[in-house]
Amino acid sequence: MPGVGSAQASRAGSPAKGPRKGVGTPRKTSGTSTPLRGAGVDQRQLDLSGLNLGPKDDGESVAEEPPKMSFAREKLLEEAKKALDAENVKKGVSLVVIGHVDAGKSTLMGRLLYELGRLDEKTRTANERGSSKAGKSSFSWAWGLDGTTEERERGITMDIALQSLTTPHRQVTILDAPGHKDFIPNMISGASQADCALLVVDASTGEFEAGFDRGGQTREHLLLVRSLGVSQVIVAINKLDIVQWDKDRYVDICSLLRPFLVQSGFQPSKTKYVPVGAVQGVNLVSLGGDNDKLLKQWYAGPTLVDLLDVLEPPRRDIAAPLRIPIANVFKGTGSTTGISGRICAGVVQVGEKLQILPGDETGVVKQIFVEEEPKPWAAAGDNVTMSMTAVDPLHLNIGSVLCPPNAPVPLATIFTARIIVFDIQVPITAGASVELFHHSRDQPATVSRLLATVDRASGNVVKKNPRVLTKGTPAEVQITLRTTATGPSVTARPIPLETFSANRDMGRVLIRRGGETIAAGRLTVSSLHSILTFIIIRHRT
Repeated sequence: MPGVGSAQASRAGSPAKGPRKGVGTPRKTSGTSTPLRGAGVDQRQLDLSGLNLGPKDDGESVAEEPPKMSFAREKLLEEAKKALDAENVKKGVSLVVIGHVDAGKSTLMGRLLYELGRLDEKTRTANERGSSKAGKSSFSWAWGLDGTTEERERGITMDIALQSLTTPHRQVTILDAPGHKDFIPNMISGASQADCALLVVDASTGEFEAGFDRGGQTREHLLLVRSLGVSQVIVAINKLDIVQWDKDRYVDICSLLRPFLVQSGFQPSKTKYVPVGAVQGVNLVSLGGDNDKLLKQWYAGPTLVDLLDVLEPPRRDIAAPLRIPIANVFKGTGSTTGISGRICAGVVQVGEKLQILPGDETGVVKQIFVEEEPKPWAAAGDNVTMSMTAVDPLHLNIGSVLCPPNAPVPLATIFTARIIVFDIQVPITAGASVELFHHSRDQPATVSRLLATVDRASGNVVKKNPRVLTKGTPAEVQITLRTTATGPSVTARPIPLETFSANRDMGRVLIRRGGETIAAGRLTVSSLHSILTFIIIRHRT
């Protein structure tokens, strides 16, 4: 990626700070270098130079002027609308790959990228040789996305791998999510950037049941992506070659998944099933090779690529104020800092000045990349990588939100949400300590009040001030952010939130407790603190 960095499988959504995996560029030194000790060097000049207080050298680089904006807002909106409505342009969709650990998600994506020409033969051979040398030859295809040393040594995906592929009618951004329950926060970060989901299940005997039974990640991942607004899902039933392409096994798995998908909120018309064999590349791009004979005896439906090609992008809200939750921060070139994330609403262009919230800092967009291609602007729905200048990197944090200075995102420490309680064993009570997830942010919080239980269909209040919330209960609750610091005057720092009616992507939250997702909800009302903060920020700008 020119000017920012590129990689075979770049990373997004890591909760850890530091360079983005595979994306950071070598650090360059700028400014006056400290002279070497030696003859003819005055110690006083040496000390001043070391403190960067001495006279500047003639060859010192001059601070680069920030780029200028190319479009007025009205013209930019017009350009974005034309691009979204154009019939001869491939529609872009973001796809998160989910499923239980060891279902074959990374292997499936690695093989698919190879079949579509996105993974070259040289890299494939190197991955095969390296995985065999490490004693993990069965993971060679997964190495196409699992690029870090720790992931390759452990044989599991730990972070979100970002890649892209092209079908005849779609430009698909792939977000390969970890399946292990220890990395659910990373999975949530990836799912919050997705339009659609690809659920990969293991058809081998006992493995599907392990993922689908209580405690398995198949169930939790489906609940999470649906709660984050994903409504389209493709179910890839993988490893059917291990059971000799048994049709009955395929039918049984489909019959078990269908009612759960409906119960989770997925409409049958937006749910598709496809049998695949990731390692051998069966039914990924075409059906007709030597390895496909047993499957062809009973299956003549679409391939995986056929289903990807008909995914429908959701409506993009380009007229709303710009919102870009930061999923990752990394070192850019020179004095710039790189960030990645998905645009939830609005449009952004090179040269635009953006505010970073929480905080009181601004920065200028120097470069924008969409699918590794430099662009003068980007719009809602795009997964972007941007380099920012005129801002201290310390103020660009994962979970912060970029927005226009004249239309900042509200901040809140207390808010009301309408939630649905999942299949939990321990009821939720007032005062319960939880973890609040919002995009890539993980924040300690408290369910401070149980306001009411509501009817799921009509939304009417059924009972006010309930004592507890049990599984399957829709309710309205008040949530208060907590801080890990101690002391009577210590208060939690507000975080960027918007009501669901104002911005669907910014108004969704997930609630976890003890390593288990216990509820998901929509922000309905923010606190007075949020409103006052909003007014103060607007006054400053």
